[in-house]
Amino acid sequence: MPARLVIADDGSGAEECRRLESLCGELAAIYPHVTLHSAERHRGKGAVVREAWDLSPNAAWLAFADADGSVSAPEMLNLIERAVTDGRSTFAVRVNTATTKVESGFRRELLHHAYLLVARMVLGLRSADLQCGAKVLAGDAYRKVAPLLREEGWAFDSELLLALRRNGFDWQEVPVNWTAQDGGKVKPVRDGLRMIGALRRIRSRWLDSRGHQM
Repeated sequence: MPARLVIADDGSGAEECRRLESLCGELAAIYPHVTLHSAERHRGKGAVVREAWDLSPNAAWLAFADADGSVSAPEMLNLIERAVTDGRSTFAVRVNTATTKVESGFRRELLHHAYLLVARMVLGLRSADLQCGAKVLAGDAYRKVAPLLREEGWAFDSELLLALRRNGFDWQEVPVNWTAQDGGKVKPVRDGLRMIGALRRIRSRWLDSRGHQM
């Protein structure tokens, strides 16, 4: 597939940028269409994903995968192939099935389901998984809702799905194998409280801008 890969760095600093530039050089020996986008300052996941997506304003499809490797490369390629073949935005979900396995700690699993419940109550969003870091989105759908997106942090996914739903766009959810990785920067309790606050901000903005209840 004619694809462009962007390593999107959320303002990690000069030393990390040098490491990523070296990585790009190594990858270019195998696949030439790899570039590095370094944000000027740290703003959050949502901000840097949107910046990277905006580098390809005419792309038919846009995708992102979290850099921690919880979703493997083969799983990500499967999502892309499913999206292109079916012609539908395709989002990964962390669900145990006969062919997929989710490896996550009890506390993280508990907070994950608690967040789903709160998002359903606050935003009316129904999804098997709002926050899984592997999504493939139709370019036309993104360009329609992009002006509505404000969240710069981890609640980016929830705002994206709400904007898509409110503008008549649908998606399919595909279970993937997912394994929690050590060394991540997410702090479940701290970031969980922040994301609940973000859900309230999203609801407030949509109520203000749309003038109706969720």
